[in-house]
Amino acid sequence: MRHRISTPGIAILLSSCLGSFALAEEVASKSAKDSSRPNAVATRSRSESDLAALRTESAKFVDAFNKQDAKAIAALWTEEGEYIDDTGRRFVGRDAIEKGYAAFFADSPKVTLRVMIDSVRLLSDSTAIEDGRAVVDPPPAGVPGFSKYTAIHVKVDGHWLMASVRDTHVETASGFRNVADLEWLIGTWNAEEHGNRIESVCRWIANKSFVERRYTITNVDGTKTSGVQMIGWNAADGHVQSWNFSPDGGHAVGAWSPIQGGWTSEIRGVTGDGILTTSVNTLRRLDDNAYVWQSVERTANGIQLPDRDEVVLKRKSTN
Repeated sequence: MRHRISTPGIAILLSSCLGSFALAEEVASKSAKDSSRPNAVATRSRSESDLAALRTESAKFVDAFNKQDAKAIAALWTEEGEYIDDTGRRFVGRDAIEKGYAAFFADSPKVTLRVMIDSVRLLSDSTAIEDGRAVVDPPPAGVPGFSKYTAIHVKVDGHWLMASVRDTHVETASGFRNVADLEWLIGTWNAEEHGNRIESVCRWIANKSFVERRYTITNVDGTKTSGVQMIGWNAADGHVQSWNFSPDGGHAVGAWSPIQGGWTSEIRGVTGDGILTTSVNTLRRLDDNAYVWQSVERTANGIQLPDRDEVVLKRKSTN
């Protein structure tokens, strides 16, 4: 008859075996954890170091851009790096990238850059991808917005460099399209009338929805007066409109209409001491660097005033 092991004996045997296996597994697990922990810590440390280095490289790019150092910018790319700007132009290689930025800085000598990094991710030990947004000031010509960029970084001889960068223009909400024909006015203009010097500075405000024109008149005796004009779109009446604020506390509103080569505006206002005024002002563009301004049909409290002489304003700078 076959010898039979009792149930309690089986339980004891299983308990003993399982206990041994559990102990061995715990020892093995602890040993694995102990052996892997340094590797995990080292990997995490390398990743954090790489991410910090990538952000440092982005900061170097902004610094070189704001110093208008095209050579330093190009050095942040790989030898055969690629850059595609937001107009679709493609520059390949450091030499082409340097020349492209040098030409841009020659046309925009006062431009500065701000970058907002949205994410930086490591794809491998030697490859990373960066996504973000870039804004230049003053804003470039055309519809306002910002550049959304994606940059591929690679590690070369221990240093992170850009292998490929692509910019995409993203439009932002603005009334620009209604006043785009005034963009040529942006800049600093000078004129002289009967010995009085006039400086007029025009710039975009409110995301290129309005042109702000600040003017200063230096009289023959050295005294100065100044004022400000805002030009934008009146959506209610469907035309370009100006708002003038003069140094005596007066103000005026102008309804603008396009004419051949420029604009005419019908102005109604009041001086700081309550005198009602009207005039018709014309602005005619001569070329990119000069325009003519004249005020006619002028009245003060209904009394006709003489027309003003034509004044030629010449561009001093593009700001």
